[in-house]
Formats: sequence, C-alpha cells, structure tokens
Amino acid sequence: MNQFTLHSKSAAYLGASPWSFQERFIQLLWQILWSGLCSWTPKPMVAWRLFWLKLFGCKIYGRPFVHQRARIQKPWNLTLHNKSCLGDRSNAYSLGLIELHEEATVAQEVYLCTGTHDFDHPNLPLKTGKITIGARAFICARAFIMPGVSVGDHSVVGACSVVTKDVPPRSKVAGNPARILKDN
Repeated sequence: MNQFTLHSKSAAYLGASPWSFQERFIQLLWQILWSGLCSWTPKPMVAWRLFWLKLFGCKIYGRPFVHQRARIQKPWNLTLHNKSCLGDRSNAYSLGLIELHEEATVAQEVYLCTGTHDFDHPNLPLKTGKITIGARAFICARAFIMPGVSVGDHSVVGACSVVTKDVPPRSKVAGNPARILKDN
C-alpha cells in the first residue's frame, strides 16, 4: 500500500496553490515547450521527446516510448523504464510520483491521477500518492488509475475501468470500481 502526502496551502484561503512561484513557472515553461517542440512531432521522433522529458527531470532508463500527444503534468515526478509506453492522449497527472516499469503499457486516453484532496479537512488540502505500473502490465484504453495505486507485474486493467485499490501481480481487473476477473 502506498503512502499519501498532504500538501498544505500556503495561504489561509481555499484558492491558494500548494506550489511555489518557481515551481509554477517551471510547470508553465514545461507546458509551453512540450506543446511547441514535441506535441506535433511524428511518432518516430521519440528520442527528441525523451530528450526534453529528461531535461525537465524525468528519470529515464533504457528506451521507453512516449506518444507525442501524451500529457505530462510534471516530468520531474515521472520515471520511465525500458520499453515502457505512454500512449496517445494518455494523461500522466504527476502531482505525485508515477513509475512505469519495464514494458508496461499505458494505452490511449488512460488517466494516471496522483492527486486528490483530503475531504475530511475543511481546507481540502491536496493529497498525492505514487502510482506504480508493474513490469509488462497493460492498462487498456480510458482506464482511470487513482492516487496511491500499484498495478502488479503482468496485470491487465480493462478498458474504462476505475482502479481504486492495488492490483495484484498477474491479475485481470475491470469495471467501476475495478474488480479481479482472473488470477494466474
């Protein structure tokens, strides 16, 4: 089970950002550079996209694939291992850490969401939890992975599933909320 991190707001009102001005500026710079230099590139230009991800702090091991239309909130919170894949229009909402292990596939329009709020607190502070996608796991199209969830090695998450709990290795899950269909 993953740990959650609470991010308190710097000001006493609800609209305050938990991020410093410098971090917000770097995020803005990242979004401008990704859309201007990477989002239009052809699929084979993955080395170019990996260059920019690495420059902004993404930890890259081996040669992963990142689709040009993938959306990455904070590349410095992303770790990609050899032959892992972030698919077309997938969304790595990396307010917290996200790690894709070897040959893990995140298909098109999957949402990896590391952030939520502490609804038991009156100021609703941001709460983040690491998402880990195990080696050779496959996350099918439009699945939603909640903060703090680990998907085990060789597991499959069905299309449009909402994963709220850890998925054991070699499992197949589907539904909302996702439930185990088959263990190997």
